[in-house]
Amino acid sequence: MGTVFVGLLLLLVIGLIIRSMIRDKRNGKSIQCGGNCRHCGGHCH
Repeated sequence: MGTVFVGLLLLLVIGLIIRSMIRDKRNGKSIQCGGNCRHCGGHCH
């Protein structure tokens, strides 16, 4: 029973992380670019 609970909790956390990453991507943020074009010289657009 404990294994099932931990597995479901892990799936929930992973799902929330993926949801956050998708939401950030839609808002123009990404892991590679923090949106600070002064830092990268504006090459990201």
